[in-house]
Amino acid sequence: MSGIVVISGNPRAGSRTSTLAIAVGEAIAGRLGSPEPHVIEVGSLGTGLLTPGDEATKAALAVITEANLLVVATPTYKGSYTGVLKVLLDRLPAQALAGKLSVPVVTAGVAPQAAAAEAILRQLLVELGAIVVRPGLPVLEADLAESAVIAQKYAAALDW
Repeated sequence: MSGIVVISGNPRAGSRTSTLAIAVGEAIAGRLGSPEPHVIEVGSLGTGLLTPGDEATKAALAVITEANLLVVATPTYKGSYTGVLKVLLDRLPAQALAGKLSVPVVTAGVAPQAAAAEAILRQLLVELGAIVVRPGLPVLEADLAESAVIAQKYAAALDW
């Protein structure tokens, strides 16, 4: 597999953060003329995230390592990314994302919290070897009703 993979780190599948992440992935795919993105809802992996040999988690990790571009999204929990996202990404070996473009997408209640969480997520992706797109996309919860518009504007503004 190659192409775009959207990773939604919300513990609840189908969340507003997930909706935003998918919209960003689709907008980037449209701009690049790529196929629709593959979506990984980390919350759907459930306890398999912690179970050695879990087939669904292994499959998700394989999709991630084979992607060309990742959209990694999380709501802000206690000033950072979610634990389920961290658990999934901790399963990757060192430099597993080397050379992959990654777009950090963070939702939060207030702008300073969103910006801080985006910076922390950026650090995690860099630690895994990703080339992290600047700027990332911090979005306020109050603006999530406009996810499609936000995603289109963001993708159109990317300068690669």
